[in-house]
Amino acid sequence: MKVLIADDHRLIIEGVKIKLAELDPNVDAVVAMNLEELDQAIAAHADELDLALVDIAMPGTQGHQHVAKLREQAPALPVIVLSGSEDADLMRALIDLGVLGFIPKAYSPDVMLSAIRLVLAGGIYIPPLLLANAQAQGWQPLETATTGGPTHSVDALRNLLTERQIDVMRLLSQGKPNKLIARDLGISEGTVKIHLAAIFRALNVRNRVEAVVASRKLQGL
Repeated sequence: MKVLIADDHRLIIEGVKIKLAELDPNVDAVVAMNLEELDQAIAAHADELDLALVDIAMPGTQGHQHVAKLREQAPALPVIVLSGSEDADLMRALIDLGVLGFIPKAYSPDVMLSAIRLVLAGGIYIPPLLLANAQAQGWQPLETATTGGPTHSVDALRNLLTERQIDVMRLLSQGKPNKLIARDLGISEGTVKIHLAAIFRALNVRNRVEAVVASRKLQGL
């Protein structure tokens, strides 16, 4: 297993390596300690990586732009964010980008390992307190992996997609290309591609046509 660990604290990096060895004694860690090294690591290893663990705050980064860029460069790569913050708005923004896990650094190494196992199995990890906060505000992200094909119940499909992804699917169902979807939603084409990659993964489909067929089972689309 090859894992990207992007963090500017050597102690965190070494601790993560130790826990990852419990999953795979032969884990190959690619380390990045700032934005430049992160860009270099993705350029050199994107097609080889099985997982990325990325700090939300590193030298050279601004907000979570580096995470958005990573998702655009490697949309199929599972990404887990490590953060010193437990801010619900930050968590929602990252999940909407297609991040599959959000682990506060205050949590134990064993919780981190369980979260990694869940993500590698195809699920998504959100801290319980943040999930409760988000759901109280009416936002329900994906909690578990999808295992079937494009045929899901309406309720299951609604739980698979975020509100922004549903917006993208609605426009996709109208036959609009990425450029028009981006214009209508006020986002970039790159962000549309990120959402589409997350939608394909959530619906277990391979392309836009299959995604539209699956989306017909969503109420309101």
